[in-house]
Amino acid sequence: MSIDFNQFIENTEGLGVLGVLVTKDGEESEWLYEADIRRNVYSAAKSFVSAAVGFALNEGLLSLEEKLTDAFAGRLPEHPSDNLKKATVRDTLTMCLGQRRAYLMADERPYVGEKDWVKYCLAQPFEDEPGTGFVYTNVGAYLAGVLIQERAGCDLLSYLEPRLLEPLGIEKTIWEVDPMGRTFGASGLFLNLRELHRFGMLYLQKGQWEGRQILPEGWAEESTRKQVENGKEGYGYLFWRDRENSFLADGKFCQWTLVLPDRNAVVSLTGEVRDYKALKKILFRNIVSQLET
Repeated sequence: MSIDFNQFIENTEGLGVLGVLVTKDGEESEWLYEADIRRNVYSAAKSFVSAAVGFALNEGLLSLEEKLTDAFAGRLPEHPSDNLKKATVRDTLTMCLGQRRAYLMADERPYVGEKDWVKYCLAQPFEDEPGTGFVYTNVGAYLAGVLIQERAGCDLLSYLEPRLLEPLGIEKTIWEVDPMGRTFGASGLFLNLRELHRFGMLYLQKGQWEGRQILPEGWAEESTRKQVENGKEGYGYLFWRDRENSFLADGKFCQWTLVLPDRNAVVSLTGEVRDYKALKKILFRNIVSQLET
C-alpha cells in the first residue's frame, strides 16, 4: 500500500522531521525533507547493544544472571554496597540498576574526569535494590557493551559487523568511544534512515533476514516484550514498548524505528525534533492509522 504523507507533512511543519520510511506488508513508502545522510541516532544505539547481547548470550560470552561485581571485579569501589552486589547483567538492559539518577548523559560525558568510565559508573551510589525501579540512564547499555567487548576481544562495531551489520547491508560506520577507546554503546552510532529501518525490519521478521535467521532464535521476541514497568507502556531489553503492541528503538531528537507486529509494518523516522510527544501523536494519527491490519 502507498502511504499518503500530505497530512503528516502539514501537521509536522516546523517540528524538524527530516525523513520517514514506512514498510507495510513488504511495500515501502518514503518521504524525505532532505537527503538521507548518516546521522547520530543517539540512544537508538542501545537497541543495537541489545542485539549484541543476544549474540553474546548465544555464544556463551555472558549470562543475564551474572553479577556486575563478578563481571567487573577489578574496577569496583573499595567497599561495594549491598545493592551493587545484587546488580546483574539483566539489570543493565532494563534501566533498573538501582541508581536514582542518570549518568554518562551527553552533557556530562566531556567532564567525567575519570578515564575508566566503568570504574566511574560502579562508584556512583546504588541507592535502591536493582530491579525495583526504572531510571533512564546511559550506564546500563554502556556497561553491557563494554562487557561484550572485553569478552569478545574487539570493539562493538567489529563484533556486530559479521553478525548483524553486514547481513543488513550496513557498510562500515562510526560509533562514539569512551576515553579508553571502547565503544560507547549507549549512544553515538551513525546511521541513515534506511539503515535504521532495516534494523526495525529485522525485528519485525523476528530476527530473520533474506531467509536466514540472523538473530538467535527467540531473542527478538524476548528482548522487545515488556520486561519491566516504566510508567508508560513498559520497557524491554534496551527497547521501548509503545501503544498498539508496538516497540521501538528510540534516539534523541526522534531517531525512531517503530515496529508494529500487529500491522506487519515498520515506521522509521529521523529528525531534529524537540517536541517528541507532539510528533508521536501526529505519527500515530496520520501514518500508523493508515496501516490497516
